[in-house]
Amino acid sequence: MNGPLRRTVAAVAVVLCAAALPATPSATAAPAPAPADAQAQWIDRNTVIWKGAERTAARLESGAHGLRIRLTPGTLTPAERAAYPHLAAYPAFTVDPRDRGLARTALRDKLLATQRRADGQRATTGVQIPGVLDDLYGARARHAALGPVFHHGRPTLSVWAPTARTVALELDGRTVPMRREDATGIWRVQGTRDWAGKPYRYLVTVWAPTVGKTVTNKVTDPYSTALTADSARSLVTELDDPKLAPAGWSQLTKPAAVPLRRARIQELHIRDFSVEDRTSRHPGQYLALTDRRSDGMRHLASLARSGTSYVHLLPAFDFATTPERPADQERPGCDLASYAPDSAGQQDCVGKSAAHDAYNWGYDPLHYTVPEGTYASDPEGPARTVEFRRMVQGLNGAGLRTVMDVVYNHTAASGQDPHSVLDRIVPGYYQRLLDDGSVATSTCCSGTAPEHTMMGKLVVDSVVTWAKEYKVDGFRFDLMGHHPKANILAVRKALDALTPRKDGVDGKSLVLYGEGWNFGEAANDARFVQATQQNMAGTGIATFSDRARDAVRGGSPFDGDPGIQGFASGLYTDPNSSAGNGSRAEQRARLLHYQDLIKVGLTGNLADYTFTDTTGRRVKGSQLDYNGAPAGYAAAPGDALAYADAHDNETLYDALAYKLPQRTGAADRSRMQVLALATGALSQGPALSQAGSDLLRSKSLDRNSFDSGDWFNALHWNCTDGNGFGRGLPPAADNKDKWPYAKPLLADPALRPGCAAISDTSAAYRDLLRIHATEPAFGLATTARVQSALSFPLSGKDETPGVITMRLGNLVVVLNATPDRQAQTVRDLAGGRYALHPVQAHGADRTTRTASYARSSGTFTVPARTVAVFRRG
Repeated sequence: MNGPLRRTVAAVAVVLCAAALPATPSATAAPAPAPADAQAQWIDRNTVIWKGAERTAARLESGAHGLRIRLTPGTLTPAERAAYPHLAAYPAFTVDPRDRGLARTALRDKLLATQRRADGQRATTGVQIPGVLDDLYGARARHAALGPVFHHGRPTLSVWAPTARTVALELDGRTVPMRREDATGIWRVQGTRDWAGKPYRYLVTVWAPTVGKTVTNKVTDPYSTALTADSARSLVTELDDPKLAPAGWSQLTKPAAVPLRRARIQELHIRDFSVEDRTSRHPGQYLALTDRRSDGMRHLASLARSGTSYVHLLPAFDFATTPERPADQERPGCDLASYAPDSAGQQDCVGKSAAHDAYNWGYDPLHYTVPEGTYASDPEGPARTVEFRRMVQGLNGAGLRTVMDVVYNHTAASGQDPHSVLDRIVPGYYQRLLDDGSVATSTCCSGTAPEHTMMGKLVVDSVVTWAKEYKVDGFRFDLMGHHPKANILAVRKALDALTPRKDGVDGKSLVLYGEGWNFGEAANDARFVQATQQNMAGTGIATFSDRARDAVRGGSPFDGDPGIQGFASGLYTDPNSSAGNGSRAEQRARLLHYQDLIKVGLTGNLADYTFTDTTGRRVKGSQLDYNGAPAGYAAAPGDALAYADAHDNETLYDALAYKLPQRTGAADRSRMQVLALATGALSQGPALSQAGSDLLRSKSLDRNSFDSGDWFNALHWNCTDGNGFGRGLPPAADNKDKWPYAKPLLADPALRPGCAAISDTSAAYRDLLRIHATEPAFGLATTARVQSALSFPLSGKDETPGVITMRLGNLVVVLNATPDRQAQTVRDLAGGRYALHPVQAHGADRTTRTASYARSSGTFTVPARTVAVFRRG
């Protein structure tokens, strides 16, 4: 999910909701919880803040015990103001010292804040309790081991539930009492050796504000290490059990670690990868990534040999929206291939089974630290653990390290929903609440609160488990801007502490990156310092950069007209008929500004990199405007991740299908695809591309395919199967407004590329990867080194629209996005011995081979729609 092209806050909520939950009602779609009306917040044992209260005496009242905790008007300390900046303007109250000992008891029952107002009326509201729980329990509980922990074969099960009246264990058809630790709020029970492998749940008796009563919830373990099918029960499982280790696991040899600033990443959905690969022995499963002779694995291996270093797996933890048993999974009940390429029939048929089919992107977390059962050969039991590990082995054997997409910013549901785990154990704690007590949903679903001690702990503990027990090589944080920066730095610190000798993992070699978007209730550091683009600069943890991406593609996915063009889609140089592009003068000005954004992207999006922009000004990257924000925000290469497409929004091919003039031939579409990919592939810092983009992958113009099934999503490794274009109009829910634009394109057979265009694109992209991998100048470590080695010698008022010329050490790169051959004269290089880079000179692209250099004048001549790299001899 996520990686939204530039969008409004309102649009964020709409699109991301769609990316995590089914488009049609189903048993797995969580209803939004009703507002809890809790405008008082007990932030620590001494202080309550109450929005809307009068500054007179008040009290807290707790349930059946009849406890009364007296409150007097007070003020916030500087530390409290810093911890709760969004509450600093509201009335504060001090807990009477005589009543502070009542807190632990009061928190285990219904809790209200009450006040007799000046007009004689009694005001009452619910009370939010995360702050006081952290104050009372967090410091000690944060260091405790939770979930199943084995010692000499005997398991101890532990769950944090400080507000519960009782917690028991349901195992073997019996109820086993658990003991509460008053200092930590943790409930524990030690079992016997024969508990190993058995299913269990917790029985938690607790006050549930969303339903206004005390309930006994039968709930799985948030720290589950294994699950039964459909996540019905947790399993008492020790991940160190030798039975769960595939052959060679303890001696696994990984490809050499690649620094993040040099990483070239393929983003891949596990089911997409193989479900329609006829050569795979395990279609749609983890084990498909062990099928060395399948078309898909052969292709990944070829990318690895060319310079791709990581495969980024879309969510593979346990998620809520797919039935895990094949017998329970529905399939489209019609002959999809029989419909016309521009028909609405395919999407209608796919939509009827979507809520119960085997497909979802997986951005709806259920258990954060267990592999998803849908991708296992058997979802019942720990087979998913073994097969996930075999998948990692398979990728490592192909020369690729593994990045896991993690989604700790929200849960699939909250309150008493059956797919709510955390909130049914400690109601009102793990979810982020708004001022009225309702759950924040700006992330699409029930937002979590990693700023709270135990949610932050869960994030760190879960990531460390994936690193140690599954040997994952990196993590991509979904909507990372909704995490505190401190939480992500805590993850980094915990990983850095892992060593090969002690943990079997070199934690310092693991890469971290995420979406640093700034929106929602946390926006602009309203609640804490966020892990956003600018805030993460200098940490070595990268954020996706939307700057060059938007410039390359042009427009926005929220444009009413998807034909608005950019640098790689023909703006000004090959205009289409879209009125949204503006006048010729407007197109030229916007194109030149786009070129400046791409230049900053090529530097690694550096804030302090100085160059001459296309207006002739000498500017820093941070002084260049990007929709009112600084274009350059990185402190060093590696802080910003470049990309032209990802799973969100239209694939690159589909975006270009909307934007390039419809008359554009297949060969030219291929060349523009390569040119767009080159803006990331040849940049400083890490770069990501969606799996299949080098094969002109299409989703038949679907801009949000999270629940569109295999028909629209599957990768096609054999070019005779096409690229996915023309599989019908994309699903109506997120695309119907674009159907009038999509229909004539999908009906046009010329837009369905043949094998020549597909294979040429892939070969040319692999050439770019080889150049990047073999040229040290693409891996500069500091802003100073980039400033010294990289320049744009023709940038300025006379820059050619549609052409960017970059000098990098002994290389010159020319990106010619125009439909004409272009000559770029760099007088300072006259007399130098330059020639087309050997990889391209002997590469697959015959057109690129015609690029030339005139030594006497310093002129580089590059064919139309071509990226050419020259090297000094």
